[in-house]
Amino acid sequence: MADLDKAILILFDESGTIDSELKQKAKDYCDKIKEELAICRICIEKLCFSNLVQVQFWCLQTLHDVIRARYSLMSPEERYFIKKSVFSIVCFEKLDDNNVVRVLEAPAFIKNKLAQVLVTLIYSEYPSIWSSVFVDFLPHLSKGAAVIDMFCRVLNALDVELISLDYPRTPEELAVGGLVKDEMRQHCVSEIVRAWYDIISVYRNSNQELCSSVLESMRRYISWIDISLVANDAFIPLLFELVLVDGLSEQLRGAAAGCLLAVVSKRMDHHQKLSLLQSLRISRVFGLVTRDGDPELISSIAALLTGYATEVLECFKRLNSEDGKSVSMELLDEVLPSVFFVMQNCELDTTFNIVQFLSSYVATMKTLSPLREKQLLHVGQILEVIRSQVIYDPVYRENLDVLDKIGIEEEDRMVEFRKDLFVLLRSVGRVAPDVTHVFIRNSLVTAVSSPSERNVEEVEAALSLFYAFGESISDEAMRNGSGLLSELVPMLLNATFPCHSNRLVALVYLETITRYLKFVQENTQFIPMVLSAFLDERGIHHPNINVHRRASYLFMRVVKLLKVKLVPFIEKILQSLQDTVARFTSMNYTSKEHLGSEDGSHIFEAIGLLIGMEDVPPAKQSDYLSSLLTPLCQQVEALLMSAKVLSHEETPSKVTNIQQIIIAINSLSKGFSERLVTGSRPAIGLMFKQTLDVLLQVLVVFPKIEALRSRVTSFVHRMVETLGASVFPYLPKALEQMLLESEPKEMVGLLVLLNQLICKFNTLFHDILDEVFPAIAGRILNVLPRDEFPSGPGTNTEEIRELQELQRTLYTFLHVIATHDLSSIFLSPKSRPYLNPVMQLLLYTSYKHKDILVRKACVQIFVRLIKDWYTRPLGEEKVPGFQRFLIDNFATNCCFYSLLDRSFEFRDANTLILFGEIVVAQKVMYEKFGDDFLARFVSTGFPAPHCPQDLAEQYCQKLQDGDIKALKSFYQSHIENLRRQQNGSLVFR
Repeated sequence: MADLDKAILILFDESGTIDSELKQKAKDYCDKIKEELAICRICIEKLCFSNLVQVQFWCLQTLHDVIRARYSLMSPEERYFIKKSVFSIVCFEKLDDNNVVRVLEAPAFIKNKLAQVLVTLIYSEYPSIWSSVFVDFLPHLSKGAAVIDMFCRVLNALDVELISLDYPRTPEELAVGGLVKDEMRQHCVSEIVRAWYDIISVYRNSNQELCSSVLESMRRYISWIDISLVANDAFIPLLFELVLVDGLSEQLRGAAAGCLLAVVSKRMDHHQKLSLLQSLRISRVFGLVTRDGDPELISSIAALLTGYATEVLECFKRLNSEDGKSVSMELLDEVLPSVFFVMQNCELDTTFNIVQFLSSYVATMKTLSPLREKQLLHVGQILEVIRSQVIYDPVYRENLDVLDKIGIEEEDRMVEFRKDLFVLLRSVGRVAPDVTHVFIRNSLVTAVSSPSERNVEEVEAALSLFYAFGESISDEAMRNGSGLLSELVPMLLNATFPCHSNRLVALVYLETITRYLKFVQENTQFIPMVLSAFLDERGIHHPNINVHRRASYLFMRVVKLLKVKLVPFIEKILQSLQDTVARFTSMNYTSKEHLGSEDGSHIFEAIGLLIGMEDVPPAKQSDYLSSLLTPLCQQVEALLMSAKVLSHEETPSKVTNIQQIIIAINSLSKGFSERLVTGSRPAIGLMFKQTLDVLLQVLVVFPKIEALRSRVTSFVHRMVETLGASVFPYLPKALEQMLLESEPKEMVGLLVLLNQLICKFNTLFHDILDEVFPAIAGRILNVLPRDEFPSGPGTNTEEIRELQELQRTLYTFLHVIATHDLSSIFLSPKSRPYLNPVMQLLLYTSYKHKDILVRKACVQIFVRLIKDWYTRPLGEEKVPGFQRFLIDNFATNCCFYSLLDRSFEFRDANTLILFGEIVVAQKVMYEKFGDDFLARFVSTGFPAPHCPQDLAEQYCQKLQDGDIKALKSFYQSHIENLRRQQNGSLVFR
């Protein structure tokens, strides 16, 4: 065995017995051989004498690579030798008398690689040098199946490597591909098509696999050759005969169907296309899809029918003549029943979009009014297709019920998949409302009467269709119960399914009731049925925790909508929910059960909304609320009392229990308005104050448990809205406890609470804020960096992110103080020590911070402070030195130098807003400081970047005129001019 053969065998060895060093040596040796000038001769010689497939493949791959890289650099003699040798091998000829190996007898992957080599030569030489390559090939087809098979492989490779637009191409490849097609159309396509016909006619019974290969090649070429070469009295009957004859192989019949689909899909004038489609008499194949047979053949026929229907529909849309539309509609009416059948029963090609086709057909129906009987029948079939498509696969039933990883993925997939189908359902409903109503009714009746749990998927689909259909019904129609709603909604409310224990069925049932609640709002006799559906085992008492939680949320929505109409049922509702309420706040309700936003707490919100209405008698209302709050508060007090003796293992469960109780009380309070609690029924307010007093003790007993601090803070937020100003006596204690042991993340929560209080009460909150501001300012200024946050690798830590969030919230807090008439807080004796640090922070941020919106907030704060602290020329300066600070630092750095930096991008919308605020700041400073501002700002700031004197004077004039729009326009132009003049070496003061 030659050294090269050995090296190739080592290179391709996959047994794992050869070490990597030897493999590398073999690779190096092979690579060295590739660089030899005579490498093509070496490869061709090996192909003639070696029957090792590894050697054959290496030689063909090397030939392919060398021809692509060096063919144009070779001598004419060398190129001729390669071309003649490769073509001879392809055509099953001996190169010389010693040639003993025939590559065409090798495995398929070797022949495919050989075809790729010949196509590389065609790329380089066709048609300018080797224009006869295809004509030269055709006589060799008489040698039999081996050469015909090779001819098909060459045509396939030519399509993949050069012609097909299904693959990305370079501009050069596109140009060469276009040239090859043009030349083939002119000189050899007709001969190739004739050869295809002859081969199929001769071999159809003796070598059906070969005929299938020929048809596969032919299918690739139909899209760009003259269609009359195939769509004629010879070829079309042959193709249909191959499809319809039972004795032939399924592969051959499927390949013939693929060619017919290519004919049908051929792009052409729509008048010609319609004539072609009409001439095909496609009804001949309708029966094939309904038989039991090979799935691949049925799939091919299905693709043919859907492709044909798509083209006919396109003709109907494109043709304007009455005759054209009439013929198109006749052909559609003929093919659609079979298309609907394959949509429901066959595996369709992924390239065919069922929804897109049906949506397009429904859109054409809108132009046809009224619909004929046959079209109404088609509407019914479309609805059946939709139903068949939205049904879950029973194989996932268990996964979907327990909602494991597979179930979650399948549910997400179906939710996305169903979206377009439900849009189609609503479109059909608008085109044919009566048919759609009857379909929905029949689906629901079938689901309701379903006797077995085996029909889970059908029941779920019927309910989902009814739910989706509701989106297209107007509020008025919903309230009036138009159409069949007056029958369907009561039927739904009364329904109990054998499969109601299934999670999907239970969920969609409740969602559907909720969607049609407006009907119940007008027809109050059905309220007891709604309540039963939500309160029994179909809803809140469903054994599945996911259904229970969703039912709680949906029931809250029911209460919000029906409101006062539920007052007569409050006793019954509360009685039914006793166990649910107790379970939520029990020690056994572990955290694992209530992850996410739907944690079951909505049931307390629903109760709060029910009993918080003014329509509930005061005595009853107090009793209801007391019966809920008193035991909950007692539970908290007991837990707090026992906290000192809790073991390490017991603490987490107790903390979780307290959390649940706070969540419950918080949710409950959402149903009570400030007007009711502080005005008409103060006894209710007293109960909430007592509750607040109890819950504030949690901060004392558990000062370091973040989850509890967060829950209590949330409740204080709630009480601010519920109790109004009567919450004030409780705030000092609450705020004091929140400040203790507070980390940056908790400080953010505290600032958000303070922002709420300031926004709600304005100056009424002054005294309390004056007490807490020094401690807050001291704590925050101590943890925030004086300059910028560190940047670069390793700096995006959780700690840095929390500090950045704290900084952003601090600026919001300072902005809220300044804009709610509370700027005097900064000047109070207690806060005065923090005035300078806060002002320096605001100054630095106003021109240095990366966030434009934060810079804008700081500018607005300074504007408000100037307005609040300066009444000159009549009054005294409240803060000595502040005017000088503003002009020399804020005006110069923020209002001037920062704008000269090219990072200040005027084309950015937020930056432009900041610029507007900066201009406003200058106008306010001029109004308050007068000529002092002009003299100092212009004299100290403007000369630095070599500002011309006349521009400085224009600036003064614009500022004095008081037209803010004109000043803004001038100042922007002024800054842009200065940018062009400056040398980029500007440094902030």
